[in-house]
Amino acid sequence: MSAFAHPPDSLPARFESLSLARLDAVLAVEQQAYSHPWTRGNFTDAMASGNQIQLLLGGEQLLGYFVAMQGVDEAHLLNLTVAPDFQRQGWARVLLDALALWARGRGAQWLWLEVRASNLRARQIYEANGFRRVGERKRYYPAAASEREDAVVMSRPL
Repeated sequence: MSAFAHPPDSLPARFESLSLARLDAVLAVEQQAYSHPWTRGNFTDAMASGNQIQLLLGGEQLLGYFVAMQGVDEAHLLNLTVAPDFQRQGWARVLLDALALWARGRGAQWLWLEVRASNLRARQIYEANGFRRVGERKRYYPAAASEREDAVVMSRPL
């Protein structure tokens, strides 16, 4: 993807596929953003599996990224992250729009995702972008002290 995005009052941005050269920057953002971040192995496995991994860059600054897997008539969002310093500036919407564009281009009719039940801010962003709750997965995510947290399953028609 080489599309340019310009949320209101923000710097010009571009998309770039994840490369090993940028993996350390992605891991740094991942660790800042989450209590249970993806590991280097999660990202390299996603790359090896042919998943779509797009970085959103403002100059050389990593603003965010998404990881998605193509299915039959659908795409599954595996990870969407906005760097903490750039949250609440509209970048999640830009990432979701890029995801939808990529998925439509591959014939997907639906987008699917899981989100932590406790992550109300992310759930609100997804709902504002047309996603609806369709179910839950019990004890899906790791949580503190070897506990597990439920996931809310959401989908959106394209």
